[in-house]
Amino acid sequence: MTSGRLQVVQADITTLAVDAIVNAANRSLLGGGGVDGAIHRAAGPGLLEECRRLGGCPPGQAKLTGGHRLSARFVIHAVGPVWNGGQQGEDRALASCYRESLRLAEAHGCSSVAFPAISTGIYGFPAERAAAIAVATCRAWLAVHDLPQTLTLVAFDARSLVVLRSALEKEA
Repeated sequence: MTSGRLQVVQADITTLAVDAIVNAANRSLLGGGGVDGAIHRAAGPGLLEECRRLGGCPPGQAKLTGGHRLSARFVIHAVGPVWNGGQQGEDRALASCYRESLRLAEAHGCSSVAFPAISTGIYGFPAERAAAIAVATCRAWLAVHDLPQTLTLVAFDARSLVVLRSALEKEA
C-alpha cells in the first residue's frame, strides 16, 4: 500500500534493495533478538565490528554504519524506548527515533529508507500506537524534506501489515 512517498509492505527487511534499512537496535548496538538479530546475521561479522566502535546509543537516538553484506548501503541503528505505560516520554522518544534516522539518511544522501516497527517487539510498545507515531512522523518529515524520496514501513507478519496499513489510511 502506498500513500505518496510513504508505503507499507510485508517483507524481510534484510532483503530489501534500499539505500538504508533501520535497525530496531538496543542501547549496546551489539545485536540482539528480533529484527536486530536478523540484521546482524544477514550483514555478517563486519557489522558487529563497526558497531563496537560506536560506543552504544541512547533511546530516541540513531547511529549509522555500513550495510556490509546487506543489499542496503547503510544500516541506521535506532534505539527505541521500552514501554512503561506511556507516561515516561515513550511517544516522544519513539518519534525521535524516526526523525533521527531520517536526519542521518538525508545527511548521507539516501533516497530510499526502510523502517521496521521500532519498539513493538520485546520493548512492548503497543503496535497501533507505534504505527500511528511512525506514520505521522514520517509524513511530517516528507512534507518538508526532499530526501529520502521514498520511505517504506516494513511489516514482518500479516498482523503487523494490517496495523501499519490501518495507520497509513487513518493519516491519509
